[in-house]
Amino acid sequence: MDRNGHRDVTEVPFRPSVGAPPGAAVLDFPGLAARARSHGLDVHAPMRLAFHQLITVRSGTLRCSVDFTEHELTEGGWIWVRPGQIHQFRSALGAADGAAVLFPPGYLGAATAAVARLDRPAPRSPLMVPEGADAEAVRGVLDLLESEYRTVSGPLEAHVEVVRHLVAVLVLRLAHLPGARSGDTAGSAAFRRFQQAVERDYTRTHRVEDYADRLGYSVRTLTRATRATVGCGAKRFIDDRVLLEAKRLLVHTDLSATAIGERLGFPDATVFTKFFRRRSGETPAGFRTRASGARR
Repeated sequence: MDRNGHRDVTEVPFRPSVGAPPGAAVLDFPGLAARARSHGLDVHAPMRLAFHQLITVRSGTLRCSVDFTEHELTEGGWIWVRPGQIHQFRSALGAADGAAVLFPPGYLGAATAAVARLDRPAPRSPLMVPEGADAEAVRGVLDLLESEYRTVSGPLEAHVEVVRHLVAVLVLRLAHLPGARSGDTAGSAAFRRFQQAVERDYTRTHRVEDYADRLGYSVRTLTRATRATVGCGAKRFIDDRVLLEAKRLLVHTDLSATAIGERLGFPDATVFTKFFRRRSGETPAGFRTRASGARR
């Protein structure tokens, strides 16, 4: 509940599994479902995760959504759900065989986090499909990680560090798959600063000019850097972030459209509704009704 008594977004924290090494969890799909039940959660309900969740399918098909975008995971595919994103399984976990690796922010060392770009907002697509030698390498790391996680041999401290290092190898492999990289263009330095500023201030201002002034760039530079990195202009990038948060709040809180608009920096409900309709093709109330119906 927020200070005004409204239901707010439920954030699911990382909790160590009972009897397992601290810091990470490596589970098959039945284990993932059992873990959710043990914490009083419906594994198929939408959840806003406070940790990283890497999911792969070995056989069968698994459908899920990440921040309202639907994905279908088939043999060899991976999906990476980042902290703060809203995730929901859209098909039964029993329909597929696979594994999930969970770890909280700060679990991996600073050098690993920097090389794997864990400090940056999530890329537009969380879906990854390793191929050829990449697929073989990723499978090998996962097999070893699952084996080490299940079997404690030697001192517990050494076992915990072995698991941590294997998670780091897996994360680095996945982060640098073809198509998983982002921000490597000539405009990436300006874009990264802009991206971080938007994440910090999108509820305060939606104007590219304000970000340009604060960061010491021209509007033209930010627009070019953003287009080169993610394929859209700076204004579209800001609006996309605002729209995403609006959708999250509409689905996962009972705040009114007026309250959501205020939280997101709009001067009044009319301006927010016009923005939402222009960007999504429906009103906030219409989206909430449709999204709530899809969850039943």
